[in-house]
Formats: sequence, C-alpha cells, structure tokens
Amino acid sequence: MKEDQNISRRIDGLIDSIRSIILEARKNVARKINTELLSTYWKIGKLIAEGESDSDIEKKSSRQLILNLSNQLTKELGSGFSRANLFNMRKFYLEYQDVQTVSGQISWSHYCELLIIEDKQKRAFYEKETENSNWSVRELKRQIDSSLYERLLLSSGKANKETVNLLARIGQEIAKPDDIVKDPYVFEFLGIPENKPILEKDLEKRLIRHIEDFLLELGKGFMFVGSQQRITISNTHNYVDMVFYNKIH
Repeated sequence: MKEDQNISRRIDGLIDSIRSIILEARKNVARKINTELLSTYWKIGKLIAEGESDSDIEKKSSRQLILNLSNQLTKELGSGFSRANLFNMRKFYLEYQDVQTVSGQISWSHYCELLIIEDKQKRAFYEKETENSNWSVRELKRQIDSSLYERLLLSSGKANKETVNLLARIGQEIAKPDDIVKDPYVFEFLGIPENKPILEKDLEKRLIRHIEDFLLELGKGFMFVGSQQRITISNTHNYVDMVFYNKIH
C-alpha cells in the first residue's frame, strides 16, 4: 500500500514536471512565431515603401501597386496578402523604421489596431499598456473606444489615474500559446487552414448535405464557395455562414 502511494506521488511529480516543460516550450514557440511574423511583415512593408520611393510613385499609383501585389501574392502564396493587410505592412514599416523598437510581446492583430492611431504619443501609450497589462486585441479596442488615454490626460492626481486603470481587464492573448495560434493572421502566415467557428451548425449541415438540390432551387448560375468564410473589415474578423456567387451567362 505504501509502495503504491510512493509510486503515485512519483507519477504526480513527473506529470507536474513534464507539464511545466511542455507549457514553457509552447510559450517559447508562440513567441518565436509571433516575432518571425512581425519581422516578416516589417520586411515586406519596407520593400513596398522603398519600391514606391525608388519609382517615385504617387498615392493613387501606390494603391494600384498594392492591389496588384495583393492579387499576385494571393494567387502564388495563398491568403494573408489582402490589400488592407499589405497597406498595414507598409505603414508598419513607416511607423517603426527601426525593427528593434517592435515589441515581440504584441501580436500583429494588436499592431493593426495600433496603426489606426495617428497620434504617435497616444499610440505609444496604448502599445506600452498592451504589453504591460497583457491586453487581448478585444481589450485594446475596448480601451481605445473608451478613450482611456484622453481620460488619463484629463485626470487630476494619482488616485484618479489608479481608478481609471482599474477599468482595464487583463487579458492573456500573447502569453497563451493557444490564443496566439488562434489569431487568423497566424494561420495565414503559417499557410495552414484556419479553425473556423461553427455557427448555426444544424442549418449548415442540412444545407451542405443537400447542396445540389439547394443550388437548383436558387436558380441557374449559382455556385457554392464555402461555409464560415472569414471576411476582415477594419481589422475585425467576421464569418459568413454560407457564401455563394452567381455567374451570369
């Protein structure tokens, strides 16, 4: 009996040790992926910005250049090269021309939100608070929308600042490997399928199972693209239950 208890304690101790090793390794891998992604996007932004400068391309032509790049890169390398994302990469380089100033503790999705802020001091404030407080992207957006920066500027005294800071809920997006790898930009960067949330799954299964009859009901020329297709608007990822298009002959 005593020997069994000793074995059980030994196993529990080994499991705790192995768990710690695995969790730490996952964190390290997540950080490395994030650092590599940021570095890659910074380099792409640098190439775009320098290409525009060398060719003396005006703003209108720049938009066309990025659109062409988006189309070609998407064909050759897959998703992750939307026009909006390429514009963000370009601005990322222009705003952080020293790559050493880029924080590996913040994800690309965080930076996409930060790049919307034109005031450099204001952006630096939210960047530092995101890093220090481990804000998720959702929490960062909430704090920006609630004008935390402006309220802190208007606050009088330390006590008031502390009260305002209590409004911030701490997230763990960049510290949790599971959350980092769920970022849609990471899926695109790694070139692997994105795990899409299931919405109204019963209806979708029924429609997909009888997709041929369903398309015939819609009429001539309708084609099925897929279910839970991600659409990114203003850095917000939305999912369309089912996507079809109609080809007019």
